[in-house]
Parts: sequence; C-alpha cells; structure tokens
Amino acid sequence: MKTVLIATFGLLALRALPASAQNSPISANAPFALVPAATASGLAARNNSPEALKIVKRGTDHLTATPHPLPTIHTEGTLPHQGIYDQSKAAEADFPIILDLALSYRLTSDARYLNAADAYLLAWASVYNISLDPIDETNMDKIIIAYDLTRDALPDSTRQKMTLFLRHMAEGYAGAVVQKKKDAGNWQSHRIKLLTLSAFALGEQSLIHKAHEAFSEHIRANIRPDGSVYDFYERDALHYVTYDLEPLTVACLAAMMHGQEWFGEGAPHSVAKAIDWVLPFATGQKTHVEFVNSKVKFDRTRAGAGIGEYGAHQWQPAGSLNLLTLAATLDPARREVCQQVASAAGKGLSDWIVLLFWPKN
Repeated sequence: MKTVLIATFGLLALRALPASAQNSPISANAPFALVPAATASGLAARNNSPEALKIVKRGTDHLTATPHPLPTIHTEGTLPHQGIYDQSKAAEADFPIILDLALSYRLTSDARYLNAADAYLLAWASVYNISLDPIDETNMDKIIIAYDLTRDALPDSTRQKMTLFLRHMAEGYAGAVVQKKKDAGNWQSHRIKLLTLSAFALGEQSLIHKAHEAFSEHIRANIRPDGSVYDFYERDALHYVTYDLEPLTVACLAAMMHGQEWFGEGAPHSVAKAIDWVLPFATGQKTHVEFVNSKVKFDRTRAGAGIGEYGAHQWQPAGSLNLLTLAATLDPARREVCQQVASAAGKGLSDWIVLLFWPKN
C-alpha cells in the first residue's frame, strides 16, 4: 500500500516562535507508542545526567542540519552503490537526529530543538510512502518515539501528517503480519515491532490486538524451547539472533508501558527465554564464528563484496548490548549482567534507553 503525500517544504525552516504556540492542546492521556507524556515531561529533572549531556550535545550539533526525506528508501537485499542504497543510507541518518532533537527539547525546554524536530517530522511525514518492507523501515521506530516526546507541543499540521503516517504504517503492517505469518524469521519480528509501535501511538485497540496476536503466533514459530531462534539456524550468526530479538523486545517494552506483559509470554517460547540463550555468548562463556554455515546466498555475496561483518569472524559480545539494555529495562534483575557486558566490551549502554527507562541513580 503506497500513498503519495505532498511535500510542504516551506515549513522546514526553523520557526521564530515556538511550535507550541501554534497548536491545540491535547490530553495528558493521549495515546503513545513507547514514552508516556509523564515520562517525557519529567526528563528535565535528569538534564545533568551523563546520558542527557551526550544527547543534548548531539542535538545541538544537529540544529543547523537539513532533513533528507525520500519518497522511498531501499537498502534491503542490495549492496553499497547499487540502486538507491547510498541515497537511502544518507536519508536514514535523519532518524537518530530526530530522536536526539526531541530528547534535547524535553531535557532543556529550548524551542530551537522542538522546531528542528518538527521540521524533520513534518518533512518525513509529508514525503515518505510506507513500503511495508520491514528491513528498510525498521529504523523508523525512532520517528515514532520522537513523536511521543514532542506530540503535545507540535503544530496541528504536523500532528495531522504524523497521524496519517502512523495510520498507513499500522494498517499496512496489520495486513502484512497476517499475509506473512509463515515467516518465522527476523522480517516478521520487524513487522511486529512497527505494527506494535504505530498501533499504540494511534491508541486503536483493534490494531493493538492484531499486533499482540501476531506477536504470540510469531514467538511460537520463531523461538525454540531452548531459547534459540529460527535465524540462528538459517544464518549461523549471533548477528541475526540479536537482529531478530531486538524488535521483539521493543514490542515487549511498548506493551509493558501500557500495562501488558509480553516479555515472558509463551514460555518456553518467550523473548525472555531467547535472551537467556544469548547470555552465555554475551558474557564470553561461549564463542561463535559467524556465518560459516549460513544458508542465505546474500550473506556470501556481501562478504565477497568486502562487507566484513558478513564474512567468517568471531562474534563480539558488544553486539548484544542494545538487546541487553532493552531486556534490562523490561527486567531490572538483568541490569547487572548488562552493565558487566558493557564494561568488559569497553562500550556504553544505549543512552536514550537508559535516560528514558532506567531509574535515576
């Protein structure tokens, strides 16, 4: 399903007045995907945390940047310099920028960040056509989270565009998860994440029910009783285990923020069990050489093209950190091992997740 939206680039310049002066008030109980209004409004109390300082630094660096929306992005199944791969990668760089700007606004109450975030949201919601390719669109979760953070301060015009954007995404993926329900791998995991976030952002119970139903069916097909996932046997790579579990864990987090428990659902075919399966690799108790027995030809094609992460190499525990940070958000008992893995890898945790969802130390 593709809908052509008309770009209104005259609105992309930063406004002299705060965007909040141009909107209609919305309820404090408005729908949200991942970040409720109370959490968003409470961020200012954490503006001196290490995570906040890093995010605001990045947000400040982005204030003079320009959005790069495209009607279509496509990197799935292609190599660098093929088709629109390079243009798509450049456009996708907007997504973390949007999130940084939205977080910076909530941390500082500075309208410059809000206006910049508004410009990015409006640009993408006005130009992009939902493709229903979940690999191409998976990183658009950052657009949805940024909208959570700014919704109550945005102009009505941006909220209308974003509502249409979310509706196309939610209704499109609601159909796609049913059509592709025999897909036991990571593609379905990414479809479920995008459906779950957009359905909760719209606050429509019928769509939320479809997301949960798809999630429940998928974990039974995807996660074995020992916690291993379908893609491990297809790709022979921990890279694809984490790539499969991260979107499901985001869906679990969205559900938790709405009072629903998906993380341990379906045990032993649960996301929690699957993350337990990853832990010995994350802590170094087990090691794995990646992609040696992959059944997917494109993995060999990418390795042959010099994209080293798809050739045979030993998996590094740092590759699990985003997944472990999400899991520790869902289950605080996992926080210690998450921090141990980060320390051993010499890496930091996902700053926006810690800022939004981990208690202040």
